[in-house]
Order: sequence, then structure tokens, then C-alpha cells
Amino acid sequence: MTRYGAQYGPDLTFLGVPACDLSDAATLAGVDVVIVGAPFDGGTSHRPGTRFGPQAMRQACYLPMDGSRPHLALRVDALADLVVRDAGDVEMYSGDAERSITDLEAAVHTVAAAGAVPVVLGGDHTIALPDATGVARHVGFGRVSMLHFDAHADTGDIEFGSLYGHGQPMRRLLESGAVRGDRFLQLGLRGYWPGPETLAWMAAQDMRSYEMTEIGARGLDVCLNEAFERALDDCDGVFLSVDVDVCDPGHAPGTGTPEPGGLSARALLDSVRRICLELPVVGVDVVEVSPPYDHAEITAYLGNRVVLEALSGMAARRRGLSHDPSGPLLEGR
Repeated sequence: MTRYGAQYGPDLTFLGVPACDLSDAATLAGVDVVIVGAPFDGGTSHRPGTRFGPQAMRQACYLPMDGSRPHLALRVDALADLVVRDAGDVEMYSGDAERSITDLEAAVHTVAAAGAVPVVLGGDHTIALPDATGVARHVGFGRVSMLHFDAHADTGDIEFGSLYGHGQPMRRLLESGAVRGDRFLQLGLRGYWPGPETLAWMAAQDMRSYEMTEIGARGLDVCLNEAFERALDDCDGVFLSVDVDVCDPGHAPGTGTPEPGGLSARALLDSVRRICLELPVVGVDVVEVSPPYDHAEITAYLGNRVVLEALSGMAARRRGLSHDPSGPLLEGR
């Protein structure tokens, strides 16, 4: 599991943070967060290109690659206040899903077992299966809840003759027992898939899905508050999985399966910040950024900022700051 660097393009770390090597325990000592690249798009059902997502998200910024990003609202600098390292990309061959999944799971487990939070840059959503499984192997199967932002449920069974793909990772996670169905919360679903049979399976697992129609009617903060209560009940940690297609295509055009009518970029960033500030997050992945379909790096910038909001929330939580979802930060201003 030697540090591979970047599989596509030059070996850049996330905004210039120091590198680490997953095969060298000394480079993981005292580390709070490890960025892991997962350049896999072999599970894509429509438009490919997410193999280039990790590289794009690492460098999507107009500021220097200096390993520092002070957060204007939270008054923290996550890249300095936390010990953040970048392990490079896991070598993932898009023609061999099973091998790629196995290798990524091992890498994520290595990070979690070292006491750090893995933040995985995808890649298509196939990678949520090894990401959450790798964390659950450390925290405990059934002890990690899932907050899943997506336009799609990703609970399909067999697609194109395969058990693995970006429309199926959540079903595989529940079937394995790594994550419990009754602690699986989805936000932002909309559109025209899946069909009744898959929806019935989801209901049988006691999954909770907040469709965009419900979020629009009740308000995002109300839905988040409700989801937080369930996510914290009888679980030891929360895994946050963000598919950028949860946002309206106007805010995230560079993705494989765009679905109109989603969240705004602002709503997603605020939600991610809240989650990582208020909940014990033990793993994060950001997926489905497809640079070939992006325009002016809009989606790559969004993915980069999702990571920064997550890390800034974690840094603020470590400082003991509290947050009122209807108003400004209460402490530490």
C-alpha cells in the first residue's frame, strides 16, 4: 500500500498539505485527517470521467497551494488547526471493480485504524461501498450511521450483470451489515429512478429518504435536525457521503447523471458544515465530479469546498464551538 501519488496527472496534494504514505505508520502518527484519492469510474452507468475527479478537487482553488485555508465564518483554519495529510491515489483499475474495491477498502481501513478520519475523493459512487466498509471494520459493523446526499438512492441490485456500480453501493453496504438500514439517511433524492421494486426493498430496510419535494415543503434544516437525531441513536459515528449531483446541474454541471431540481451549492455547503460541526463524523467521501463535463471548473470548485467545509466543521467541533442552524456561530467569534 505504498503511496502511489496521483494516478492521473502530476502528484499534487490537497491544497498543498503534506503527503503521507499508508505503508509507513510513522507518517500517520498524530494525524487527524487523511485525504485519499479514489480515481475509479468503472461503475459508471452513463457519462464517465470521474477518474479525473480527485486531481481536479485537490487543486480547484484560486488561492496558493500553501496548506492553509482560514474559514471566514468559523474563524478556524482547518488545514492548520487539524493535522491533515494526503496519501495520494489508491491505484484503481476501472476495468476491475472487485480488485479496486478491495484495495480502496484496505486503504481506508488503514487510515481509520490509525485514528484519523479518511476523506476520500472520488471517483464514482461505487467507492462508497469500500469507504464506509473500511471505516466500519474499525468502528464496528452496524455502529456507523450514514448521511447520504444524492439525487439517486444508489440501492439498485444488479446492473449490467454486475453487483458493483455507482447505482448499487448502498444496497451492498446494507446487505453486508456494515451499515444498518434504520440508520441510513438520504437527502436530496428526486427524478425518475429507482422503480417500485427497489423502493419497496428500501422501505423493508427501514431506510429514511428525504426527497427534494419534502425538503422543499418542510425546509432543509428541519429535515437535517430530524436526520441528526436518528443518525446519533445507538451509533458511534457518522459517515458522510456526498454525491455532487445532489445539487442542481446549474450548480454542478460536471457530473455523470445530472438531475434538475436539486439543492443549491450554498445549501449543500451549509449542510456539510453543520454535519461535521455537530456530529461525530468518522469518514467522508465526495464523489461524481467529472471534469470532462465540467464548465469553468464549477463542479471541481464545489467538490473542493465540500471538503473544506467538512474539515472546517471538524476543526470547529474540536475547539468546542457550537452552532445555531438558524443564526451565526454562538461562540468563538
